[in-house]
Amino acid sequence: MNMKQLVMPLLAMVLSVSAVKAQTAKDVFDRSVKITYLGVDFTKTKVIGDAGLKTDDVVDHKIRSLNQKLVNEPKKFPLAEAFGKREEVSTDIGPVNKRNDKIDPDKLLSDNSDDYQTMKPEDVTSLVSGFDFAGKTGIGLLFVMEGINKTKREVSVYVTLIDMKSKKVLFTDRVEGAFNKSAFGFTGFTVDNVWLGGLANVIKEIKDKKYKDWKSTYGG
Repeated sequence: MNMKQLVMPLLAMVLSVSAVKAQTAKDVFDRSVKITYLGVDFTKTKVIGDAGLKTDDVVDHKIRSLNQKLVNEPKKFPLAEAFGKREEVSTDIGPVNKRNDKIDPDKLLSDNSDDYQTMKPEDVTSLVSGFDFAGKTGIGLLFVMEGINKTKREVSVYVTLIDMKSKKVLFTDRVEGAFNKSAFGFTGFTVDNVWLGGLANVIKEIKDKKYKDWKSTYGG
């Protein structure tokens, strides 16, 4: 066996081990490890207590607009800061846009308050398994919007970290965000302002508390 025949398999093994190591929950908390923000998935969302909502317009226009605004305004939605990263996170909301475009507007609304807390972590795992990450690898950050509760004036989101290559959920946790307690100015009661304000407060909750809790649980 010549040197090339010996070195190449060893190199492949090293690269393989490195790739596996980079796809763990612990690496989420390494400041140098890149995270790709994947957007807000609304495919399982229930909107509670908002009978006047124009759901066709929400699906056709508002959801895409909301996802784009969250990407375009990193000062209002400081994802990198919330996750302790040195640089801004990468973004790719194309796959989530394709999924959201297929939402049935007639299934968005609910009059049942219990629908605000129906999802479980295994539901998130099932949702992620149906994603097409278009060949992307590494760690992805996905917000799975569980509910938007106009009565309680808050949103509930499963903040989900994913190994995109294997579609494995590294961890997911439910986080709530109030509509009108945002420091970022989303105070008018329109769909954009209400939902964006709730998401801003979800990110604030991650930065102020959840990240530290997650790091204690998964970062050891």
